[in-house]
Amino acid sequence: MYIPHQTGRLQLTQLANRFLNNEEKLPYSFYVFGEELLVPIGTYIEQRNVSMEKILMIVYRQQAVFRTRPISRISATIAGHEDSVLCVSFSPDGNQLASGSGDTTVRLWDLNTQTPMFTCRGHRNWVMCIAWSPDGKHLVSGSKAGEVCCWIPKTGELDGKPLMGHKKWITSISWEPVHLNYPCRRFVTSSKDGDARIWDITLRKCVASHWTYKLCYLCQMGWGWNHIYRFSRLYNNVVGRFSGGSSTFEVTIEDYVLRTGSFDHTGKQYSSPEEVRKAALKRYNQAKGMSGERLVSGSDDFTVVLWEQSVSNKPKKHLLGHPQPVNHVCFSPNGQWIASASFDRSIRIWDGITGDFITTLRGHVGRVYQISWSPDSRMLLSGSRDSTLKVWDIGLRKLKQNLPGHEDEVYAVDWSPDGERVVSGGKDKCLKLWVG
Repeated sequence: MYIPHQTGRLQLTQLANRFLNNEEKLPYSFYVFGEELLVPIGTYIEQRNVSMEKILMIVYRQQAVFRTRPISRISATIAGHEDSVLCVSFSPDGNQLASGSGDTTVRLWDLNTQTPMFTCRGHRNWVMCIAWSPDGKHLVSGSKAGEVCCWIPKTGELDGKPLMGHKKWITSISWEPVHLNYPCRRFVTSSKDGDARIWDITLRKCVASHWTYKLCYLCQMGWGWNHIYRFSRLYNNVVGRFSGGSSTFEVTIEDYVLRTGSFDHTGKQYSSPEEVRKAALKRYNQAKGMSGERLVSGSDDFTVVLWEQSVSNKPKKHLLGHPQPVNHVCFSPNGQWIASASFDRSIRIWDGITGDFITTLRGHVGRVYQISWSPDSRMLLSGSRDSTLKVWDIGLRKLKQNLPGHEDEVYAVDWSPDGERVVSGGKDKCLKLWVG
């Protein structure tokens, strides 16, 4: 179609809403050759010397209807752990915070007073990972000794005895999504011993397991729509096999809506289980869109691999560019972007649908250990060996805020689902809460 040279983002948004017949006017961003269009089309054509005889393809992407405030300062430094903080996680509603440490404890923190609330003891070795149930009623942690502990967040008490079965340390925990089963009961764990186990928190036992007959280096799991994903294998009565990297550091699906279930930025509460399931299913379908459920994996062979399970068990695309091992990968909440963090001290942004390379974010002077998206998908948080956190503006593709404060390496970061806070933890044994 022909459009005037002075057409900008506002006019393109009006066109997109009309073409899509949206009753509620939604915000959109627009991209040309992967670059966000921030100026009128005529200005862009002049600046880039685009031929007037060529068709200019403009890609639209829906934005979140709310905005997350940029994080800029420390609101609290909380001591309490006696060893490095290895994992941190906000609850799905953003009202609770948990951390796991090398001191063998899980701690629950009061976000209102920004003080320790409960110290949860039950592990015999380092706490390697923690995971909240999508309804926020349960917290599960896995340790280097292979045991799995279930906690009651309201009291900090151990919910029964530790669940035993794994022979080596727990590498990941993933809960069954709310839209499949509510209240939440089942979760899956993976371990260095090569075993994947599904547990029922009500029955207090393992209800299914699968062994790969070989040890995995660092296996990661994700529970999607009737499938449990694990690098090297896809479980649905074992319907297929994934192969795409030598040893996996991280595997993730579009897990933001799976993690948060029915909770969204409005804070709306639901009175019945069926309403909760319907709300969670609606959010899941909106995030999945027309492209289906996607999976991304990062490996120590320096590659990132994009998978589209509904199409094939073979890789959709290999995302190449990192010259060192990829330590963490994750989809943005809206599913439009993939971020990969590497030991090469950089973060790369990829198109979440096509896998095309978008940009490289540089600024850290040490390995980047973990990354976390803002709920509106406009910003990305990173924690590094250089003891700093950094907030990146994805639209402008540049550093938005440098956040020094830790005295040593930052191992774990998380952005609260309500967008109000960021938490970080690391080798200095402290948690730090950050706000805008």
